Amino acid sequence: MRILHTSDWHLGRSFHREGMLTHQAAFVDHLLEVVEQERVDLVVVSGDVYDRALPQVDAVRLASETLARLAASRANVVLTSGNHDSAQRLGFGSSLIDAAGVFIRTDAGRVGEPVLLHDEHGPVAVYGIPYLDPDAVREPWGLPARSHEAALAEAMRRVRADLTGRSARSVVMAHAFVAGCEPSDSERDISVGGVSMVSASLFDGIDYTALGHLHGSQSLSATVRYSGSPLAYSFSETGHVKGSWLVDLDGSGATTAEFVPAPVPRSLARLRGELESLLSDPDLDAHRDSWVQVTLTDAVRPSQAMERLRRRFPHTLVLGFESTAPVIGPLTTPGTSSRRDRDLVADFVAELRGTAASPAELELLGRAVDACCADGDVDTLVTPTADAEEFAEVLF
Repeated sequence: MRILHTSDWHLGRSFHREGMLTHQAAFVDHLLEVVEQERVDLVVVSGDVYDRALPQVDAVRLASETLARLAASRANVVLTSGNHDSAQRLGFGSSLIDAAGVFIRTDAGRVGEPVLLHDEHGPVAVYGIPYLDPDAVREPWGLPARSHEAALAEAMRRVRADLTGRSARSVVMAHAFVAGCEPSDSERDISVGGVSMVSASLFDGIDYTALGHLHGSQSLSATVRYSGSPLAYSFSETGHVKGSWLVDLDGSGATTAEFVPAPVPRSLARLRGELESLLSDPDLDAHRDSWVQVTLTDAVRPSQAMERLRRRFPHTLVLGFESTAPVIGPLTTPGTSSRRDRDLVADFVAELRGTAASPAELELLGRAVDACCADGDVDTLVTPTADAEEFAEVLF
C-alpha cells in the first residue's frame, strides 16, 4: 500500500498578516498531483486541518473542495483533528462522509476502532487518534495522571487491544509532541503542568506512525515520522524543507519512505546587521523576492528603517533592533527632585538613539508630552497640539 503522509495544513492561517489561502490552495493542487502521479492508495492527514476552532468561511470552502477532490481521486483518506481544530465541527457528518472514502476521525472514544483497508497483501488497520486533551479524557478514561503521556498511552493500549484480535498491518496517526524532536515558533503550546512531550516508545510495534503537530519534517525512526506543515508559518522555519512523506508499506509490514517537497510560494530570509550594510551588500540580492525578517544592530537606531529596507526588500515583514549601544539605565535617581516630563523624554530619546534629539524633534516631543497631560500641569514652552504621525516620522 502506498501512503501519502501530510499534516498541519492550518487552513486560514496568515503569515505576519500576509494571507496564505492562495498558497494553501496551491499546495492542495500539488497534493492531488502527487496522488495521481505516484499512484497513492491512502492519504493520511494527522491533524490541524484548520488554524482555529472557528475557521473563516474561505478556509472552510477550501477544506470542502479539498475533501471532495480527494474523494474523487484514486486514494482513500483518513483525517484526524489536531489541537487547533474543533473536533465536533471537523467531525460533523463523518459517518456520512465515510461512504465517499474520506474517513474523518475526531472522537477520542473511537481510537480503538480502525479504518480497515485492503490491498493485494491483505488488510491494513488505520487508527486515527485525534489530539487528546488530557483534561477532557482523564475522567472518562480513568487516567492515573493528568498528562499527554497518560492520555496517549491509554489510546495506544486500546489500539493494541484491537490489533491483538486481527491479522493486519498497522498504521497509527497521532497529533502530539514526541520527545527528541525539534519544535518551531509556530506551534501552539500544548503543555499540561509544564510537560508537553510524550515518549516515542508508545508507538513501538506499529508498522508506521504518521505524526502531526510539529511543523518541521522529522524522522524519529524508520517507522515514526512527522510530515511537518506544508508551508512555513514562522521565520523559525527558514531552514525547513516542506512537503509530505511518500511511504510504501509492503506485505510483511516493512516500510520505505521518500520525502516529496512541496512548492515554495515565497522563500524566507532572516537578515542581521547594520542598515547600510544590508542595503548595499550585493550578496543579498537573492532575497529581493523573499519574505524577510531583519534584525538591525546599529548603535544608533536608523531613521525610517522599515521604509528604506522595503525599497530593496519589498516583502520585509518583521523588523527588530538589537543595538550595540549601552543599555538604558534609570532616568531618575531616588531622592532627587522631580524633573519636567519633556526633559525625561528627551533623555530617553538620547539614550535610545545614542544621539540627542534635534531642536525640531525637541519641539515635537514637547508638543506630544503636553498633549498627554491630564492634570493641566503642562510645560508652557509650546502649544499643546501633538501630531502623532509627524512625531513618529521625525523621531524614527
